[in-house]
Amino acid sequence: MSAVEATSSRSRKPVEYEVTVTQVRMDTHDTATLFLDFGGPPPEYKAGQFLNIDPHQFPALGRLAAYLQEQKGRKEPQRSYSLASAPHEPLVAITVKDEDFIPGLTRYPPLLSPFLVHGRLTGARLKVLGFMGPYVLPDDVDERTGHIVHLVAGSGAVPNFGILKDALHRGLKPRHTFIFSSKTWGDVLYGEELAALERAHPDRVRVVHTLTRETDESRYAPNVRKGRVGQALLEELIPDRDTCLVYACGPAITPWDRRKALETRTPATPRFMETVLGHLHALGISDKRIKRETYG
Repeated sequence: MSAVEATSSRSRKPVEYEVTVTQVRMDTHDTATLFLDFGGPPPEYKAGQFLNIDPHQFPALGRLAAYLQEQKGRKEPQRSYSLASAPHEPLVAITVKDEDFIPGLTRYPPLLSPFLVHGRLTGARLKVLGFMGPYVLPDDVDERTGHIVHLVAGSGAVPNFGILKDALHRGLKPRHTFIFSSKTWGDVLYGEELAALERAHPDRVRVVHTLTRETDESRYAPNVRKGRVGQALLEELIPDRDTCLVYACGPAITPWDRRKALETRTPATPRFMETVLGHLHALGISDKRIKRETYG
């Protein structure tokens, strides 16, 4: 895709498409990738963008949607899902994590994500709205940097996985460091695919995992570290802090958390995004070199 084509694609208004789910691949116990067939070559999009799905199109969710709308006093909105695919791939893919409902911690049960992950949707037709989002590589990325740092946690890896595949396919010049925080090795998304990309491009891709709850000590190695992403690790992996570009994606403090903090007059607990942004700033990496996308 040329720069001109990419720009026009990004500025185009989102379009509703009817697609077929050709496969649902369970990646972990609570996360699945849905492969979507648009009935021909996929429409133009940029790696890192997302599409929306309206839960009201599914009759099976009607009662729960009605209940949640009564509780919240508003219509349930469309849900956004980042693209795990890259534009050169034949099918568009989204990876969906089944959200938890923890009484006392989360206010409402999830509506759409359990249905997409566990609903046995292979062969189903559904409507999607695409494509949107500025979490993409700049058209002049080769001139801007020689190093792209992917800093992700959990399902925050989804758009970065698409960006990485796209950059390698197009032969873009920057090298990539993919820093991926997960709870355990069983929670790691795209583990085999990332390892394959690293083997295929050893001079351009480095993948480093951090595991926060892994109890199997044999899992740890130079490329698999114990604990959270800390400032020391970022200092080790990002020597070129004045010229790198960081793409950070992961959980952040939610609006519900902020409201609860105000009500209880206690500070909201920082999550992945707040923590790593603090580390990046402490290392002198400026905001203009950090692209971020959050969920929660």
